[in-house]
Amino acid sequence: QVQLVESGGGLVQPGGSLRLSCAASGFTFSNYAMNWYRQAPGKERELVAGISSVGGVRNYADFVKGRFAISRDNAKMTVNLQMNSLNSEDTAVYYCNARRGIENQWGQGIQVTVSS
Repeated sequence: QVQLVESGGGLVQPGGSLRLSCAASGFTFSNYAMNWYRQAPGKERELVAGISSVGGVRNYADFVKGRFAISRDNAKMTVNLQMNSLNSEDTAVYYCNARRGIENQWGQGIQVTVSS
């Protein structure tokens, strides 16, 4: 059974940092590209960052470049998103995604709220 379980979300003040983690199970993690998406209220889900199956290629949405960093540990089957310099526009539910070809697996999402 495929599972993606996000953790590390919560409430943070503007300018602060959070580290999201996604623990994977039930599939061959190292065969999948991993991504973080987010969805703010009233908006469509959008890609935040992605990392290739072996971690050699990373890509970021323009709105997080220089602030967020994605990493993965294939031995531990985890993918992380380090988020720095957070602002109110980063408030959203963040989703972990595993992708291989047309196959997509999703976590349940975790809330990140940036507010003073």
